[in-house]
Amino acid sequence: MARRNRPERRPIPPDSRYNNVQVQILINKLMTRGKKSTSERVVYGAFDRIATTTGRDPLDVFQQAIRNTTPVLEVKPRRVGGATYQVPVEIRPDRRIALAMRWILNSSRSRGGRSMSERLASELLDAVNNTGQAIKRKEDTHRMAEANRAFVHYRW
Repeated sequence: MARRNRPERRPIPPDSRYNNVQVQILINKLMTRGKKSTSERVVYGAFDRIATTTGRDPLDVFQQAIRNTTPVLEVKPRRVGGATYQVPVEIRPDRRIALAMRWILNSSRSRGGRSMSERLASELLDAVNNTGQAIKRKEDTHRMAEANRAFVHYRW
């Protein structure tokens, strides 16, 4: 692992329909086997479904879902004197958004039946309403960090 310099982060261009970088990141995270047009179809279909069911701007719904799912703390294992402690640490802003999107996509993939755009739309709506598997994952992460607050002095 190189210790001298970190590679520069490539800028991600915004998506074509909403001109938003976060939507493009979601499309890229959803993409499998390089099929970007398929993942764009799924995301835009989910956004259209959100617009028809709620009557709200789907971009606002998406950003609210990301905000509700974004974790603040996580635990990292730290080995001290032969024992491994789960130490709560604050999460970097870019990792927070990446975790929130990953949790939303994984929970929408694990939902049963229907098309992926329907599952993604329902998971985003659940995240806006503070329900669903992605919100549960965030709460579990925070609960774990809260339970291990006694080991915060092992932070590095």
